[in-house]
Amino acid sequence: MFFRQLATQEATLSYFFGCAGLGKAVAVDVVAGDEDWFAEESRRAGVPITYVIDTHVHADHYSGGWNLAQRLGIPYCLHESNRGLVRHAFAPLQDGQNLDVGNVRVQVLHTPGHTPDSICLLVTDKRRGEAPWFVVTGDTLFVGAVGRPDLAGQEREMAGILYDSLHNKLLGLPDELEIYPGHQAGSVCGAGLSGKPSSTLGFEKRWNPGLAMSKAEFVAQVTRDIPPRPALMDAIVRANLGLRE
Repeated sequence: MFFRQLATQEATLSYFFGCAGLGKAVAVDVVAGDEDWFAEESRRAGVPITYVIDTHVHADHYSGGWNLAQRLGIPYCLHESNRGLVRHAFAPLQDGQNLDVGNVRVQVLHTPGHTPDSICLLVTDKRRGEAPWFVVTGDTLFVGAVGRPDLAGQEREMAGILYDSLHNKLLGLPDELEIYPGHQAGSVCGAGLSGKPSSTLGFEKRWNPGLAMSKAEFVAQVTRDIPPRPALMDAIVRANLGLRE
């Protein structure tokens, strides 16, 4: 298995990983303008990209995911809850679905809260064993923080949903599991993000303040410490929904 992490604009972290032996790879949370980087990394690795995935419809940056998928003639993937909302064609992902990436298995975890469509990607290298190796957490769980719950409105309701997603989908996974988030310090998609671009679930359970609260405390905390809205948010969301005029 190979793995690349790309730190890009808006403190965003994008990912390119897969199976060199069987020639399959995925690109995750591609930022507009970085499409050439993914195409070049694919060429260097000699491994074609088979899926382009956005962990949610982004509000802080323009996505390059759909453009990259169109360029390569491969599926652009979002959670199925975006049916009827996203205008450009996409392959709908379901909770629990497994994507075949050669010797790499990518399981989709629907983790709403930051947005209704948020997903995490639980990744297993089957050549190492059947236990998952890492999880790409998008804007659900960061190093030292959790995602903001207000971008879809109804922030208190969404904060409660985010708490449930964290506790029901992620915190029961093995402590040694590596986590790779969608942002690091400098992003407005959460409050108190670390500048470290990865962690382990066990470390976050011990030190991430958002994971050690009751549900009521969590809702109060994350709705109190909401960063300013991303610049140009409405225009960015419209573009990422395929509604650019």
